[in-house]
Parts: sequence; C-alpha cells; structure tokens
Amino acid sequence: MTANIINGKEIAKDVRREVKEAVEERVATGKSVPGLATVLVGSDPASGMYVKMKQRACNKAGINAFHIDLPADTSQEELEAKVAELNADENVHGILVQLPLPDGLDEERVLQAIDVNKDVDGFHPLNIGRLAQKGRTPVFMPATPAGCIELLKRTGVELEGANAVVLGRSNIVGMPVALMLVEHNATVTICHSRTKDLKGLIQTADVLVCAVGRPEMVKGDWIKPGAVVIDVATVKVDAPELEKGYKWVGDVAFDEAMEVASAITPVPGGVGPMTIAILLQNTLKAAQLAD
Repeated sequence: MTANIINGKEIAKDVRREVKEAVEERVATGKSVPGLATVLVGSDPASGMYVKMKQRACNKAGINAFHIDLPADTSQEELEAKVAELNADENVHGILVQLPLPDGLDEERVLQAIDVNKDVDGFHPLNIGRLAQKGRTPVFMPATPAGCIELLKRTGVELEGANAVVLGRSNIVGMPVALMLVEHNATVTICHSRTKDLKGLIQTADVLVCAVGRPEMVKGDWIKPGAVVIDVATVKVDAPELEKGYKWVGDVAFDEAMEVASAITPVPGGVGPMTIAILLQNTLKAAQLAD
C-alpha cells in the first residue's frame, strides 16, 4: 500500500477561493468589507513573518488588513486598552493578537479581553468552553484544529464511529482537535508524555492526529494499516546531505508511514496552509455576524 497525499496547499487554495468569492458577493450587495486586525507586541522574527503572511492572505481575499505594532515593553494595561479599542471599531470584525507575547504579559487576560464575536483565532475561554460542552456551539473554532478537520472532511474521511487518536494535549491543537473529533462522533483517545503503551494505542487509530513537535517519533510500524494520518508538527532538523543543510519534518516518519497509511499529510504542505485559510473563513463569518 502507498498512501494518498492529502494536499493541504490545494485544499487551502479552495477555501481561500470560496472566501474571496463570498467577500466579493458581500461587497457587491453593499455590505461592509470584512476586516482583520493583527496585533504584534515586540519584534520576534517568526511572529513578524506569520503576521505578514496573514496580511498578504487577507489582501488576496479582499479582506481589509489592519496591523498594530506595539513595542516589547508595552504594559498589560496598554495592550488591553488597544484590544478594547479594536473591539469598538466597526471596521474591525476579527482580532488576532499574535502569540506568544513577551515575558511579563498575561496571555489569558488578553484573550479574555477580545470580544468573543471577534475572536477569529478561537481561543477565547467562552469559545473553548462551548467547544467542550455537548450541544453548545462556539462562535469560532481555533484555526489549526479546524483546518485538520476540514482536511479530513474534504478528503472524504468518515469520522463517525472511527477510532481517533490525538498525540498531544496542547491548548493550541491537541485538546481542541480532540473535542472537534468527538463532535463528529469519533471515539477519541488523547495520548501524551505520560501515556503508557503509546505505540499500542496509536496502532488502534483509524484516524491519527499528531501534534507534539518531536521529529519522526511515530514510526511506520506504529500505524494501523489503512489509517489516515494528519501530521500537524513542523520541525527543522539538520540535513547535511542537502545543499541548504536542513529540512522540515513532522512527528511522523513520513516515508515509513507512506507504506502503511491510506492517506497522510506531508510536511510542509499539509496542515500549515489550512491555518490561514480557516482564519480568513472565520473573519468572513465575523463580518456576517456583525451585519
């Protein structure tokens, strides 16, 4: 068996096109242009790069991109005041405070300060709380976990009744994606650093989602034949045999898994492109809610 490659770039392109078309249709009827405000505190290069990628994606989708740069020594009160200002701005439908924040700033307080109807990152405690409760619907789903589910759905994977294993329990990916899988009626096992018989549990998975950031820890013989593998991790490792001297890998030993799984996301080009696509989707939804 050779697994099918789940092409996140192409699926994300479809989502972006759908958002762009919906924005154009919305504006043509006289409604407001969706607007996303990004807030960057400090000058972390990686965070700066992510923000620029989000801004470019907004521009291509016809969404207004507003950006606020704040110095690293911004106080908690100043940051929360800026968030309050954006909450009150009718041109801003979605607010994204780029994480992590510099030391000394309370991320939880900042997330709570964002209007739940503008929380396009999906990390407001109310949104996460609703996700965790049966019959309650969050206003927004976190973008990366929602991207994982969208990949599965658009690939035609049947989640109802499936045994799903999530490797990782972070607030950013592991826990939210486990809750979303439960919402889709999968039977979910969450594995982490204290899990006993990790290999044995992973071998039960019809659907495996990996998000721990440990390069190629999941070997081919850990994977159930025919399983669908979603590899969220992106880790830079040394590769002296390559001209650039490094490469990007995920939690799963890709070449080995290809011989066992029925479908798998590549790294890069799998889950990554979906995160920004879902963020655009959420921003459009925020504008629709504000009508």
